[in-house]
Amino acid sequence: MIKLLLISILVFVMNIPFGYWRNNVKKFSKQWILAIHIPVPIIIALRLVSGLGFAWYTYVFMISAFFLGQKLGAVIQKKYSNLWEITSSCLIIDIKRNILCK
Repeated sequence: MIKLLLISILVFVMNIPFGYWRNNVKKFSKQWILAIHIPVPIIIALRLVSGLGFAWYTYVFMISAFFLGQKLGAVIQKKYSNLWEITSSCLIIDIKRNILCK
């Protein structure tokens, strides 16, 4: 159960930048689709490497972590796009430009 919790937290954190990216591009564009689907093979690899497998009860945690991470990234993008001078589709670059370089 601890392994499932740790992998779920990792999936959540990993999806925050993808949700930020997804919220900053046109809906149903190529970039929007990529922002949703690029994390999926990474999550599958995490499941296989960790030995977590694909038991039915793990899907609730993983899908929740996936969508909550995407949602938090979108919320961050909405909130800070009004406050920051320069915004892009990359959370890490925006943090560097607007917070660390001031």
